[in-house]
Amino acid sequence: MRRRSFVKACALGAGYAALNPSVILAGELRARHYERVRLVDNRGAPLRPGAVRPRRNYVFQYPYPSTPVFLLNLGLPVNGHNGLITEGGDRYSWSGGVGPGRSLVAFSAICAHKLAHPTPSVSYISFRNPRNDEDPSTGVISCCAENSTYDPVRGGEVISGPAGQPLAAVLLDYVEDEDALYATGTLGGELFQRFFDDFEARFSLEYPDGDADAQVAGEATVVPLENYSRNLMRC
Repeated sequence: MRRRSFVKACALGAGYAALNPSVILAGELRARHYERVRLVDNRGAPLRPGAVRPRRNYVFQYPYPSTPVFLLNLGLPVNGHNGLITEGGDRYSWSGGVGPGRSLVAFSAICAHKLAHPTPSVSYISFRNPRNDEDPSTGVISCCAENSTYDPVRGGEVISGPAGQPLAAVLLDYVEDEDALYATGTLGGELFQRFFDDFEARFSLEYPDGDADAQVAGEATVVPLENYSRNLMRC
C-alpha cells in the first residue's frame, strides 16, 4: 500500500494548524485538513442539508476512496463536546453539528476496535435509534462485530464495548449562501494507516491502480447506507 499521500496529508494538516493556531485549543490534538470536498447526491447535484433525512444512515468516502464516513442528521441541535481522548491519550474538543439546524454530523465509519466498516456486501456498523428507553435517547452508532457503541451527540464518544477511543470526527463546513456541505478534514484518533495495512490484500483487488490511499478531491457522493451495503447487520 502506498503511503506517500497519507504522509503528505498529515504533514499538510500539521502545517495548516501551525499557521492557523485558531483551529485548536492550546495543548489539544490538532485537526487534520485534507482536500476540501463538496458533498453531492447520486445525481451529482450539491447535497442540500434539507435532503438529509433525520436519523437515517448516509455514507460517503473521505478523505480516501477506501475510507467510509457516516453523515447523520440527528434531528436536533448538536452542541460541541470537550474532553474527548484518543487511545494514545491525546485530548481534543469537537465543535458539534453544522447546517441550518446544527443537526448534521459526520464520523469515520471505521470502528475503533477491530476496524469493522461498511462494505458493498455487508455493514456491521451503523446508527440506530434507542430501544426500550435506552440511554442516550438520541440514538447510538453501534458496531455489531464486537458490540462497541458510540454517542454521535458527544463527538462519537465510546458508550460501551471494547473500543478504546471515539470514532474520528469528519469536519464539515456548511456554506449558507450555497446551501451546500463540504468535508474539510478529520479530528480525533485516525486509524487510516492501520486500516490500509490490515486490508491491503483486499484493497489491492478493489483498487488495482493503487489509489485506495489517494486523497478524494472535488466531490464525494453521499448515498443511503442501505444503497451502499447489501446487508445491514443489527444487534
